[in-house]
Amino acid sequence: MTLAAPVRYSPDVEDVKPSEGQTIEQLNQTFDTILQTVADDSGHAVRAVHAKAHGILEGTLTVEADLPLELAQGMFATSGEHKVFMRLSTNAGDILPDAVSLPRGLALKVLDVPGERLPDAEGTTQNFIMVNGNVFQAPDAEKFLGSLKLLAKTTDRIERVKVAASSVLRGVNKALQAVGVESPAIASLGGAPNVDPLGETYYSVTPFRYGDHIAKFSLAPVSHSLTARTGNSIDATGRPNALRETVQSEMQGIEGVWEFRVQLCRDLKRQPVEDPTIEWNEDEAPFVKVATVRVQPQDSWSSERVDAVDEHMRFSIWTGLVAHRPLGNINRARNATYQHSAEFRQRFNGCPIHEPA
Repeated sequence: MTLAAPVRYSPDVEDVKPSEGQTIEQLNQTFDTILQTVADDSGHAVRAVHAKAHGILEGTLTVEADLPLELAQGMFATSGEHKVFMRLSTNAGDILPDAVSLPRGLALKVLDVPGERLPDAEGTTQNFIMVNGNVFQAPDAEKFLGSLKLLAKTTDRIERVKVAASSVLRGVNKALQAVGVESPAIASLGGAPNVDPLGETYYSVTPFRYGDHIAKFSLAPVSHSLTARTGNSIDATGRPNALRETVQSEMQGIEGVWEFRVQLCRDLKRQPVEDPTIEWNEDEAPFVKVATVRVQPQDSWSSERVDAVDEHMRFSIWTGLVAHRPLGNINRARNATYQHSAEFRQRFNGCPIHEPA
């Protein structure tokens, strides 16, 4: 199959709706409900989404040499090695026992990336935020707001109820998968498989500018030490931090290797910018390796690194280069809401949040 040429980026690939500002304001108000409830209950403010971390890793990202021009874009235009921090998480805004099985998240902060910065993007890092699914649960921020309001109402509900509900939803999702149906909505409510985060493939889900082009990103495990764990279920019964304990035990003795991959948009109708619920078919727009991420054996819950990364840093897709500008309605909404969450954490905890030097 001959691939179509990559679509050239231009500002008119986005369709900005007049109501987006109002929706973002309501998102911030709803996130405030989650943030304040969790902070009041625990005495400590956490992120509005992906609040619970399961591992903080330090490693390197090496950009491939001699990439073809369509891939040698933005931070990937120059080969070389960068230090990275990785944060493994699940997507809830409150700290739940791991028996409530939720989609996995992976945030990647790449250090010392030169180039023109996005507005208000402090420091010199490029951030990527991904989940272990290739589509988003809502087509736009307005629809996502409706789901978020439901989740906000359950933030302080009894944990044992959520654990029981998660078990039921896992069964429902497994039945749907057996007939070839995936349900991101059910997964987001606790019906995701309770799998090992180290074996998962992660996706940006939403599109980004890729220099002259448009792309989605992926981070896929390639070393046997990671792929041997793909799909492995973790029994979290009676173990509220089972994922953290599992990752910590495993990373003590293995080197992890992932491929950082890029999926170039080749048809704006079949690979739309504004609707992240539509999967970009990999036969028509394949993922291609542009870099390698390596993590040596380490303590993934080192108190020093947890304090430095989990408490004193934030991850935002709007922290990075103009060449990797986030695109689409969901990404535009994430700009103010991520900043709002970080400011709440900083204010409540009295703890400054900053980019690494």
